[in-house]
Amino acid sequence: MCLESGDRTLEVFVPPHPLINHWISVLRNEQTPTSLYKNAMGELGRLLIYEASRDCLPTTTGYVKSPMGVASAEFIDSMQPVAVVPILRAGLGLAEQASSVLPAMKTYHLGIGRDEETLQPTVYLNKLPAKFPEGSRVFVVDPMLATGGTVVAALELIKKRGVENTQIKVISVVAAPPAIRKLSEKFPGVHVYAGIVDPVVNEKGFIVPGLGDAGDRCFGT
Repeated sequence: MCLESGDRTLEVFVPPHPLINHWISVLRNEQTPTSLYKNAMGELGRLLIYEASRDCLPTTTGYVKSPMGVASAEFIDSMQPVAVVPILRAGLGLAEQASSVLPAMKTYHLGIGRDEETLQPTVYLNKLPAKFPEGSRVFVVDPMLATGGTVVAALELIKKRGVENTQIKVISVVAAPPAIRKLSEKFPGVHVYAGIVDPVVNEKGFIVPGLGDAGDRCFGT
């Protein structure tokens, strides 16, 4: 789906893959134990990051010698900067297997809490660099895009460090219309990769049917 904002759009991709649907169903199930929940979160993150990275990873070409002869070759260019920014806590689980897809990535942790009354975000941990290297591909990992306050706060911090909207991809398990609208208004050109889009955010700021509290369920606390 695409949402228009000025002369650019926010694109939301929901990859049609049975494994993505399977792991979302595992995460939705209130009977899923913590160990399986955390594994499902990691597997889903790996699949979504794979989909998000298919058109943006820098490559380099050359030749290799196989047992039968010389062949042209294409490799991921490990010299070009790729950053993964998990938003704590739940983002840690979704980003756990990111390195299996992005072996040359660097991880920058960002802790953002949400006031349960006002639903406003508060940054409590910021391990972002003073400036991202030029040309960085940045994957922001936040399992739940509900009201949009947390992801907007994260992207504002990232953009202050020299990153353009078109360099950012947001990875999420479940997205909802309020967050999508905010991202469209503030960050046209960003791409969102979500496992599913749910229709409702309730008065407490939770997505319905959603997953519940992804951080609590992922870490059993």
